[in-house]
Amino acid sequence: MIKHALPVTREADFAAWYQSVIAEADMAEESGVRGCMVIRPWGYGIWERIQRLLDDRIKATGHENCYFPVFIPLSYFEQEAAHVEGFAKEMAVVTHHRLIADGKGGLVPDPAAKLEEPLVVRPTSETVIGHAFARWVQSWRDLPVLINQWANVVRWEMRTRMFLRTAEFLWQEGHTAHASAEEAREETLRMLEVYRDFAESDLALPVVAGEKPENERFPGAVATYSIEAMMQDGKALQAGTSHFLGTNFASAQNIRFQNSAGELELANTTSWGVSTRTIGALIMVHGDDDGMRVPPRVAPWQVVIVPMLRDTPEDEALVAYCRTLQQALARQSALGEPLRALLDLKPVKSTTKRWGWVKKGAPIVVEVGGRDMAAGNVSVIRRDRLYRADGKLDSVGAARDGFVAEAPALLEAIQRSLYDEAAARLRAGITPASDWAAVEAHFAPDARNPGWLEVQWARPTGAALDAVVEKLKALKLTLRNAPSDQAPLDGTCVFTGAPAVERVLVGRAY
Repeated sequence: MIKHALPVTREADFAAWYQSVIAEADMAEESGVRGCMVIRPWGYGIWERIQRLLDDRIKATGHENCYFPVFIPLSYFEQEAAHVEGFAKEMAVVTHHRLIADGKGGLVPDPAAKLEEPLVVRPTSETVIGHAFARWVQSWRDLPVLINQWANVVRWEMRTRMFLRTAEFLWQEGHTAHASAEEAREETLRMLEVYRDFAESDLALPVVAGEKPENERFPGAVATYSIEAMMQDGKALQAGTSHFLGTNFASAQNIRFQNSAGELELANTTSWGVSTRTIGALIMVHGDDDGMRVPPRVAPWQVVIVPMLRDTPEDEALVAYCRTLQQALARQSALGEPLRALLDLKPVKSTTKRWGWVKKGAPIVVEVGGRDMAAGNVSVIRRDRLYRADGKLDSVGAARDGFVAEAPALLEAIQRSLYDEAAARLRAGITPASDWAAVEAHFAPDARNPGWLEVQWARPTGAALDAVVEKLKALKLTLRNAPSDQAPLDGTCVFTGAPAVERVLVGRAY
């Protein structure tokens, strides 16, 4: 029996395992405010890598970064009815700008400091950015406007879980304005593809890209597209969204321009975003019973060197040997960037440090003892393959110089193996169903890890769609998206019996 590093396994209790990974890997901790978290350096380092790689992709498509205020006048939301209805229950509102003593040792809002207009703490920025676009856009020559911001947002969630659903989270939100609906739709799908490629290439996270059904659209959008990832418990996680807003927000916020013929037109707008929720996806897709397994592209440190120090005169030479190793690795290029190597000299037992980095999910942990140094060797642990067939820790001896030369290829192999493992799970986790009885049977109460179903449907709207949603809700299911790449139709709608118009994924979700 393998004794794993975490106190609970995925099989025993997936939810408790998830929380254990976050704690044991020093990813984040409670902040004292319900639903808000302190992101610790290793967790934030992963977010910084996500920012760096995704920001490069966003700028490569012609977008520029900017920043808008965290406070938004309530009247901005009231101009877009569908939007405010979608977020009303989650909005945090500021009504006063000063506190005074209550005479009992506490503080209360000063009645004299009541704001003339309440301010909403940013849940998303379509409204405030739309007002800016109305000022910036006067002529067709001003279009397109392509901007992005990295920010925090607040949505007052009732049921929270670290990284997956928090009252405050970090994200990027892109906003664009275009002269035509066609151009705006192209932008929406372009950014969806940026997200898909980023998830699969950088996060080693296989996803299904497609359009969300009408009931799952972003409030005020004409069409919403998403990338959906499958967690190890078979549930879906929406890992990114891209919205075609048409002229809905432009009409409410008066984003008009004079076209080349001198006529006034409404602009077509888009918005799209990815958040710290992706870190939750990394945990639940790649983690194992020993903690995180971080894909090398987003690992803050790709190789961690742990010297086996023993408080002897030999330690100084061993540290020098390890420092030379670190410097040699730093001169290497891996996955298109300088290799990131850390020499861990914390005054902690070497075995404790080793398992600490295993739980954090550093892609490669290198241990170096006195015998290794004498022979010019190192001992290498691959985080994606932690144990041998006999259950022993898979620590492989290698010549130091040979390891340095092979480290870039090894990191590429780890990145690829994490993706391949998750992709195989995704493929195996999607099952076709041709009728409602098959849906009910697949998601029976005793079903373990049922994954998703792919069904054909007629894309009903209105009351007919509401009936489908209620039917699914009884089984705790939701419609995820209609995959962009799907097989030809050969049946009828599993919900209504009408001729099918597309295939859609159904599953339980976070």
